[in-house]
Amino acid sequence: MENVTRLFDLLPRYEQKFRPKDDVVAGKENGEWVKYSIGKYREAADAISYALLGNGITKGDKVATIMTSRPEWNFIDMGIMQTGAVHVPVYPTISESDYKYILNHAGVKFLFISGRDIYRKIEHILPDVGDLKGVYSVKETEGTLLLEDFSASGRRQANPQLLEKAKAEVDTDDIATLIYTSGTTGNPKGVMLTHANIISNFIAVKHIPPFGEEGKALSYLPLCHVYERMLNYLYQYLGISVYYAESMATIGDNMREVKPDILTTVPRLLEKIYDRIMNTGRKLKGIRRFIFFWAVNLGLKYEMYEVNGWFYSLQLKLARKLVFSKWREAVGGNMKVIVSGGAALQPRLARVFWAAGIPVLEGYGLTETSPVIAVNDFSENGNCIGTVGRVLECVTLKIANDGEILCKGPNVMPGYYKEPELTSEAIDNEGWFHTGDIGRLESTGHLRITGRKKEIFKTSLGKYISPEMIENKFKESSFIDTLMVIGENQKFAAALVVPDFPHLRGWCAIKDIPYTTDAEVIALPRVRKRFQQELDKFNKFFGATEQVKRFELIDHEWTVDSGELTASLKLRRRYINEKYDLVIKKIFNLDDDE
Repeated sequence: MENVTRLFDLLPRYEQKFRPKDDVVAGKENGEWVKYSIGKYREAADAISYALLGNGITKGDKVATIMTSRPEWNFIDMGIMQTGAVHVPVYPTISESDYKYILNHAGVKFLFISGRDIYRKIEHILPDVGDLKGVYSVKETEGTLLLEDFSASGRRQANPQLLEKAKAEVDTDDIATLIYTSGTTGNPKGVMLTHANIISNFIAVKHIPPFGEEGKALSYLPLCHVYERMLNYLYQYLGISVYYAESMATIGDNMREVKPDILTTVPRLLEKIYDRIMNTGRKLKGIRRFIFFWAVNLGLKYEMYEVNGWFYSLQLKLARKLVFSKWREAVGGNMKVIVSGGAALQPRLARVFWAAGIPVLEGYGLTETSPVIAVNDFSENGNCIGTVGRVLECVTLKIANDGEILCKGPNVMPGYYKEPELTSEAIDNEGWFHTGDIGRLESTGHLRITGRKKEIFKTSLGKYISPEMIENKFKESSFIDTLMVIGENQKFAAALVVPDFPHLRGWCAIKDIPYTTDAEVIALPRVRKRFQQELDKFNKFFGATEQVKRFELIDHEWTVDSGELTASLKLRRRYINEKYDLVIKKIFNLDDDE
């Protein structure tokens, strides 16, 4: 059973290959970890398959989920695919209009949700979803039926022969899933991914985890995102137990409880962990404070493969004992690797975590590429900080004349669902997928991302600016949570800046500045002056045309719910431009003689 050609082949392979364990997947319910063995997992998936088949689901039909990551997500996922149906996982944080569009565009016949919170978001649009036959919820929710009742009906009408026949008809090149990307413009696009697409990707990265079936993964990113989902299959391929964190808010507690060996993340969480640790350090006094910041400054100078020499290594050994051991405890004490993707990771974060003995490997990819194109690893010279690693062996990559990254490989999607024109825009006549990202290959073979093609803009003086590169540098400031660089067709670059409010609060306390509300504090001349100092400091890293000449402070954090971030925590630039139109006009109309 070594050969996995369809994603659901992972289940019998797991049962045959790995020692029995009670925590193949685990989730937290009412304060307790609820664990499932491979036997229970397979039974739950089969019950859902039986119920779907009994309700007339056939090969190619679409079944959707809108739910937070949890063991049941896996049971439903495998249950859908075993019937030959296509799983349409939808983000729990999108707009009502996007839900309506996706469920109709895909022609979804059954929908599974977490509970009341999701149902409240979609109940108004459900009557307008033409093909929908039923909605089932994991938790008791008025207006829906229970997932457990659906599974029970499947167990009652269990027909192993019918299920085996359905599975036998599924081919490796059949569509396994439709993933709608949360595009920053227009309607979401349905990315079709085959079983072979996703399998090729996890096979290509199977060498990365430096441990085997004894390992534990903590998963907190949405499973509807292809990045976490592909790795979720990788864990099952390697026999690694998967624990699903309750939420972003509880992830620190969950890490200490589970003591995971691996965590996959987006840079934003690492930034938050780092900021929290730094805030703790700032509260220290005397010699303890001195030692803390000595260790951090040492960590920020970290280079791979001991190129800093023996004296640095000696100091680092001491710093790990005195300071960084506590950082390791904060992430559970057992972390062997953190994989970062989804957005650019600040090199200083990678350096300081590596220095702390917490290896961070950065990778790169898109939904359309299942997702990984390149990733750093533990092989000889396999990790190069500031890059997204070497290109996967099964992937061919080239840089176009305009700097765009193009790729080919078994991980590239067949196309966008019902969108042949969009597909031909993305995949050219020679079969190259156009990523929309700008980058270059280093002499070592590592790929460096330098910007997003669509986000690069030109000032009125004809100078090109890559905002992402500038934003990533400025986010190194303890005072800045996030920012967006603007200035298309203007004489200079400017920025909307979201302060790191906890840090700002701490700074105000030290400076004896009364902290009333976020909005009132950011309007204080002294606070604005402090932010100007930060901008002046980081502007030195850029040429005159790239420097941020003016800024406005935003009085609230940008989140998915407030609309400025996509579900994968990227900036929704068009939306931000529209929402803050008056603020932007104020910035550029201040001085027409600039």
